Amino acid sequence: MMWQCKEMEMKSNRRRPAQAGITLIEMLVVVTIIALFAALVAPSMLKKSDTARVTAAKTQINSFMTALGAYKLDTGVFPTTEQGLQALRVKPANVNSWQGPYLPKEIPLDPWGNPYIYKFPGEHGDEPDIISLGADGQPGGEGINEDITSWKN
Repeated sequence: MMWQCKEMEMKSNRRRPAQAGITLIEMLVVVTIIALFAALVAPSMLKKSDTARVTAAKTQINSFMTALGAYKLDTGVFPTTEQGLQALRVKPANVNSWQGPYLPKEIPLDPWGNPYIYKFPGEHGDEPDIISLGADGQPGGEGINEDITSWKN
């Protein structure tokens, strides 16, 4: 009998509505704290993201310049503007001493999703010009929109 009494008492405890919970005010306080935290942290995280993209573009341009140096050692000349960076992956017509591919993967887009601009002969010395137009995809600009080039790299 005692056992049945305790069992009924336990069942009645289970059926009791929960008194503990989160009030609307507590929820609003938590959401406000999260929003303030996001407002303070997000700008610095975005700046780091922008810096990482600029660094990635500079690294890719350096990689292209290294591959172009190997291409020139084998062929005696840099690829023409028309042949472009694709000459580092696929043998251009009328180039007999091509020993490529000079890059292990396909030519990537810049970190903002735009193709790199390749010019040879370049306007800045004896080497080709390689340009990423930055975040805005337009020539010139400042900050994150500034062009990233092979001759200033």
